[in-house]
Amino acid sequence: MRLGSVIPDFSAVTTKGPIKFYEWVGESWSVLFSHPSDFTPVCTTELGKMAVLVDEFTKRNVKVLGLSCDKLESHVDWINDIKSYCLDIKGEFPYPIISDSTRDLAVQLDMIAEEDKDNVELALTIRSLYIIGPDKKVKLMMVYPTSTGRNIQEILRCIDSLQLCERKNTIATPANWVPGEKVMILPTVKDEDLDTLFPNGYEKRSMPSSVDYLRTTTDY
Repeated sequence: MRLGSVIPDFSAVTTKGPIKFYEWVGESWSVLFSHPSDFTPVCTTELGKMAVLVDEFTKRNVKVLGLSCDKLESHVDWINDIKSYCLDIKGEFPYPIISDSTRDLAVQLDMIAEEDKDNVELALTIRSLYIIGPDKKVKLMMVYPTSTGRNIQEILRCIDSLQLCERKNTIATPANWVPGEKVMILPTVKDEDLDTLFPNGYEKRSMPSSVDYLRTTTDY
């Protein structure tokens, strides 16, 4: 699986019943994130924070789908633990978690190699996250070790960037960007087109190299 790869359609058993991925996701964006097993402390915090912030994903037209390499019955007990730990989860747990006890789906989605799926130590490296567009293509991917919890706000920030740059393909977002801040105008945009593309203004920055490539705008 690489950036731009198409996520294959798949069927799965989840905590909210069986799904077919393409049918379930429809025309929405989605976040598919995986975990090595239930009842692991770091993953408990991650699933909990995703649940707490699920409305932030919803308002961005993003559906959340977890995947963990345990049986469905185990998932149900784990969800109760997650809700006990993250008391600000309101009501029913808001998104499905796939049961992938055979790790076959993790292999299909290139989260772990076929030859490693039964190796317990290597299987613990299944902590991948894919942000998937409505075209079912991977727009961004993150892979984490078991020691390091994912930053949910960073995932939301990345979604904001991806969706903005898909709507306006003449810009890119700089380091630490958040919505409302300046974005970078792509070097492929010609100077003579700037006034038309960015009628509300832009800035050009002169560099010691004399290469004209740093232009910014808040007109998006």
